[in-house]
Amino acid sequence: MVGKILKTMRRKNNLSQEQIGKLIGYARNTVSQYETETLQPDFATIEKIANECGYEILFYNKELDETLTTKNIDRKEI
Repeated sequence: MVGKILKTMRRKNNLSQEQIGKLIGYARNTVSQYETETLQPDFATIEKIANECGYEILFYNKELDETLTTKNIDRKEI
């Protein structure tokens, strides 16, 4: 599922695998493997791709109506 999301974000920004790879510091074939889920990216890589495509990763708690992101969480809480 992550691969489909990464591919969708990239395509919505009219970026090739080569272009997004250069932006995040990875080879085109690595990006391809992430998108086909042959290789699983770590969270930091997913966040890099999302940021380059103008997206932010959100974690939403429906019960608390609370949203956490890597930008609004206090690292001391972890």
